[in-house]
Amino acid sequence: MPTLLSNLTEGSGWLVDPTGDPNFTAAGQTGVPLAPICTLCCCGLLNRTLAMVFMVSLAFAIVLGNAITLTVFLQTRQFRTPQGYLKMSLALADMMVGMLVAPFSIYTEITLMVTSSPPAWYQGSRGVSSGGLLGPWQPCKLIGPVFAGCTFVSISTIFLMTVERSVAILKPLHKDAVVTRHRTLLLITLSWVASFLLAMAPLILSDAFTLEYNECSRMCNYAPLWRDGPPPPNGNIMLLFPAFDFTLLGGTLVVNILSFSSIRRYSRKRKMLAEGGSGGDIQNGCTHRPSFSDIKAAKTIGILTFAFTASFTPIAAFVLGNVVGYQWCNFSFFAFWILTSNSCCNVIIYSVRDQRFRKGVTLLFCRGPAPPPGGEELKLPGGFRGLPAKSIQG
Repeated sequence: MPTLLSNLTEGSGWLVDPTGDPNFTAAGQTGVPLAPICTLCCCGLLNRTLAMVFMVSLAFAIVLGNAITLTVFLQTRQFRTPQGYLKMSLALADMMVGMLVAPFSIYTEITLMVTSSPPAWYQGSRGVSSGGLLGPWQPCKLIGPVFAGCTFVSISTIFLMTVERSVAILKPLHKDAVVTRHRTLLLITLSWVASFLLAMAPLILSDAFTLEYNECSRMCNYAPLWRDGPPPPNGNIMLLFPAFDFTLLGGTLVVNILSFSSIRRYSRKRKMLAEGGSGGDIQNGCTHRPSFSDIKAAKTIGILTFAFTASFTPIAAFVLGNVVGYQWCNFSFFAFWILTSNSCCNVIIYSVRDQRFRKGVTLLFCRGPAPPPGGEELKLPGGFRGLPAKSIQG
């Protein structure tokens, strides 16, 4: 799911003449933005059509996949656990990206294709010339924080899922006492509130930033309002974004290493016992060991973490490039939309790794006829159905 909305490049102001003429000053004199620059993703009718097909397909896949995930989790009693609540929180954040962020980019791209002038929220327009919350409202002031907030929710939820599984692996006897439904729901609520407050921090705590539809990433990004000279005292507030992201991802990596190290030690003991050697705690019948389902769930969450980190890596490279002065306009499109595509990956991982989830999806789409109200049907050998049980008892 997408994060790090700071696309702080020199191109984040008034658009320049695409011909490179240094004497061209119409944008600065009249305040009227030029036509969108030609980028690799949207240069020419064919490329723009392919980009639109990709955006529409991705938005549909995100909404459909996460709708199925939420429906299965809500209808299956076995998923009403702390881990199930965390997975529902992750699916809800991903669905918001598919329902709000991606469709808005699609709408803006269609507007750019059918109109002669960019919309008011486009990069360099008058509608994005003021920063903070007190400036004129435009859609990017909603879409941008939703974009960042949902990504922060995804990162914090994956971290909480990793911690929950580590408790089940490292302290299996204390799992039910430490990880409770009440505490899990409280942590989920705090993660959502903190994530969206952090996403709006550049607008709340500073008037040096605005939100605009970026010509490179094709999304609503934060952009600085200063052009030349040093940034204002509160201009470094955008560093909160990478600090939050890398701190939680680093913590998730450390916790995963501890969990998988414990799983590896336990697997070695089982192997030694199978070969007739000393099995340690297993041989002595000690119950201080994780269950098979806990180990499999930990591996699934490890795959989720790997998938998110892989999709987040291009954004990290893009931000580091901006820090040292590179302006990777074409690369920013792929970086942001690769991260967006992660919002539809979780349902695929659940389908492959979780047998209960596959069974829930099967029941969702292949429901048989409901039994009569008089009681449950009697199941006979060979797949035949008999009279209701209550009728037989009578």
